[in-house]
Amino acid sequence: MRDELPHRGPVAVADPARPVPPARMALLRGGRPLKRWRYVGAYGPDLMVCAATVRIGPAGQSWTAAWDRRGRRLVETFSFRAGRVDLAPGRVRGGGRRLVLDLRTDEATSAAHPVEVTSRHGAQHIWTRKRPVRVHGSVLIDGVPHALDAAGLIDDSAGYHARRTDWRWSAGVGTLRDGRDVVWNLVDGVHDAPVDSERTVWVAGRAHEVAPVTFLSELAGIDFAEGGAGLRCAIEAERARHDDLLLARSDYRQPFGTFTGTLPGAGELAVGYGVMEEHSVRW
Repeated sequence: MRDELPHRGPVAVADPARPVPPARMALLRGGRPLKRWRYVGAYGPDLMVCAATVRIGPAGQSWTAAWDRRGRRLVETFSFRAGRVDLAPGRVRGGGRRLVLDLRTDEATSAAHPVEVTSRHGAQHIWTRKRPVRVHGSVLIDGVPHALDAAGLIDDSAGYHARRTDWRWSAGVGTLRDGRDVVWNLVDGVHDAPVDSERTVWVAGRAHEVAPVTFLSELAGIDFAEGGAGLRCAIEAERARHDDLLLARSDYRQPFGTFTGTLPGAGELAVGYGVMEEHSVRW
């Protein structure tokens, strides 16, 4: 790995002084515990789902959620055990009494270009990889099966984040006015340097980085530094959680919604679906 951070792109040579996946990462570095998570989201016109597994040092948690747009129902599960959800490559399985996911992703064969970024955070380093995918399979909501076949995004992240971390994030998919497929990943707070950031728009599977963004109050949308572009989010349902544990405190919001507007280097959306997110955490 080159000495300069941030670095956008795969790490060509493993650096034992600053390891990133797939290299082994110690559970503690410079007094900071390793944080690791995988998030899979799929966003469609009838159904939006997401699932995640999170580990902070030896502790873990997992969750699933589904927003049924036709039935106007938001159903969630949560556990302080990461193993309650199976997010092995190509799979999304798990849930609880009201929600069961049995899904597959095409991450092994997707033609979309994944984006990797390694950045400094406090005195240590953090890493992420964002990958557009197609997700398909079965979603069981209150005993009723729903078929899902939708575009989405996988977020794999790991690192030694600073004690206090705050970010705003959006992931979404859609179709442009000219008929091309589009996926976006936009952030402020982590991996957000002016260049070599994780901010990415994929058009027909091809990735390009976009300039810094500004998230509007109440997560109502995003303004771009480029060419007057911007997105507006019509929030339809919201996941929210507050945890105050002995060594960690977290305030979290993730609304599901529809999007309108223009993406830089892509064009105007004909239709867009996805999530906004706001997370303030002490860990």
